[in-house]
Amino acid sequence: MKNRIFGLENEYGLIFSPNGKVYLPMEKILGYIFEGLIPNSWPSNAFLVNGARFYQDTGCHPEYSTPECDNVLELVIHDKAGERLLESCLPVAEKRLKEEGLSGDIYIFKNNTDSMGNTYGCHENYLMRRDLDFWKVTEQLIPFFVTRQIYTGSGKVLKVSGKCHYFISQRAQHIHEKTSSSTTSSRSIINTRDEPHADAEKYRRLHIIVGDSNMSEYATYLKVGTTALVLSMIEDGFTVVGTELEDPVKALREISRDTTLKKRIRLESGKEVTAIELQRVYLERAKEYVAASDDVDEVAVDILERWEYILNELEDNPQHLSRELDWVIKREVMLSYMEKKGCGWDDPRIAMMDLQYHDVSQDRGLFYLLDKQDLVERITSEGEIQKAVFTPPQTTRAKIRGDFIRFAKEKNRSYTVDWTYLKLNGYWEETILCMDPFSSTNPRVKELIAAASMHK
Repeated sequence: MKNRIFGLENEYGLIFSPNGKVYLPMEKILGYIFEGLIPNSWPSNAFLVNGARFYQDTGCHPEYSTPECDNVLELVIHDKAGERLLESCLPVAEKRLKEEGLSGDIYIFKNNTDSMGNTYGCHENYLMRRDLDFWKVTEQLIPFFVTRQIYTGSGKVLKVSGKCHYFISQRAQHIHEKTSSSTTSSRSIINTRDEPHADAEKYRRLHIIVGDSNMSEYATYLKVGTTALVLSMIEDGFTVVGTELEDPVKALREISRDTTLKKRIRLESGKEVTAIELQRVYLERAKEYVAASDDVDEVAVDILERWEYILNELEDNPQHLSRELDWVIKREVMLSYMEKKGCGWDDPRIAMMDLQYHDVSQDRGLFYLLDKQDLVERITSEGEIQKAVFTPPQTTRAKIRGDFIRFAKEKNRSYTVDWTYLKLNGYWEETILCMDPFSSTNPRVKELIAAASMHK
């Protein structure tokens, strides 16, 4: 599998539950959250010492963008670090409330829908080659993304025609196009906005907005790992043919509604297949691709093994994956509760569980309560996650950015940072470009830090 830059952007849901009849604008709550992460300031866009970006997105959502990663497992770790950073803001934010004579609880959710039916996203970014025909690549990828939800979906109870149903994916019902440049008005499977944050002659960005936010590390690992593997094989000429869907958006929604995974979707050829069968086409092609390589790629092999295991278990009985996949974990907990209480999908307590599963608080979030009982599969350690809260990846551009920010903060220097440049304000006003996301060093940045250190 090719060396590649990955990134995840997660928009988080935010709820304030006041003690008493207190109205507080959500912008105010979000301000307290920012203060918890970036003391003594209220920026709407800030880069952190671990190289990540934290900012306010459309709809007053806090959004965390991971630093650039070149390793799938490291990306999973930094995605989880985002949860820990948001969680760490809660005590400070609630303290600020009390200082203003208010009290209540602030909840942060890593999910994709709110109670009003609005959606917010989990966006995946993959750096890809510019010299390929982008549209030919996307046509081969779309059937993969449509069916990938059977192991990446996070599950959702939705009311349809007055009756509640459990769906595999939270985002599927909000996607309207195959490709589009918009992320809000006409959401698509693949977003075509081209922002590589790198040499635009060599690279472009593959921006995926169809996926759900995942609490499960296992699901995130599979989501990014299988996608990177499929993209690499297509880039290297291992094309996939005969998988084009007659109506990808319709298929996306039909698959999401069928938790038995038996629903057959129609291809352009007229043939009908299940999501599992279509995923197996990509899996078998990926096996051929990895087998044809001269070098043994341990990460690729691991992804293939997990991918095949998941498809086998889904085909046998999805219930077997009640430790690995979000939509299965959540569904099994809900079914157990409904059996115990004698209630149905339309019970308000089920709706509460649906939301509580995604609470980032490790003391009250349903996913983390299950984790404490060793009921979910982990692929990282808490030590690795805590390290990633303060430490950037050491093999990408994020290291330059993170180390620079740490230095500037230690020296109490004003600075300006973006994905591709940085500078110290008011001193040595040169803007230093960092266009290579694969490079973890920059001689000009070293010179700047050395010079600034001498002029205290």
